[in-house]
Amino acid sequence: MTSGVKGTFDGGDEAVVGQSTRIRGRISGEGDLRVEGAIEGDVALAGTVLVAEGGSIEADVEATSLVVEGTVSGDVSVSDALAIRATGRISGIIRAAGVSIEEGASISGRVEAEFDMPEELTG
Repeated sequence: MTSGVKGTFDGGDEAVVGQSTRIRGRISGEGDLRVEGAIEGDVALAGTVLVAEGGSIEADVEATSLVVEGTVSGDVSVSDALAIRATGRISGIIRAAGVSIEEGASISGRVEAEFDMPEELTG
């Protein structure tokens, strides 16, 4: 499966959780979120969530799209695309319309995605 998630933002409605910031509590709303620090609490956003290398989320994540370069510990539900970069780590149940996983990425849990298998794999 491939993903159109690039991990960059257009400069619009973007919020940043800086490297030295730790947030405890639920985050919800619309727009994009870049996590360089730590979040301990559910995240529910209509937008792209990017967990940068060194960043972490310890809770469930619900978003339009998600890019993981850091660590996510919790269930993930993405209505569009999920991209797990080589430095990314996810522990939990993953539900997404599309998933891309780079070599070196780590997943501990289960991936639930709907996609069409190539004919050569289905016999």
